[in-house]
Amino acid sequence: MAVKLRLKRMGAKKRPFYRIVAADSRSPRDGRFIETVGTYNPITEPAEVKIDEEVALKWLRNGAQPTDTVRDLLSKQGIMKKYHEQKMTKKEAE
Repeated sequence: MAVKLRLKRMGAKKRPFYRIVAADSRSPRDGRFIETVGTYNPITEPAEVKIDEEVALKWLRNGAQPTDTVRDLLSKQGIMKKYHEQKMTKKEAE
């Protein structure tokens, strides 16, 4: 099963609000998902992003591929950097 970290659109018409979820890549955008990782509200100024770092790192370690937008959000939160550093220290230990 190919797992992706992606956005699930919520909110009203013209007022988007997104949940960042881990979902099977074959399931629909707003359909079934495995676990909620965080939220993203682009309406507020500045955009509000809340991500559970431990859950996000768990999914990245297990091979989940983030979409381009989610990768940008994770990078801005510093989660991609931590994931990369963990990967590098693991390789050095081997």
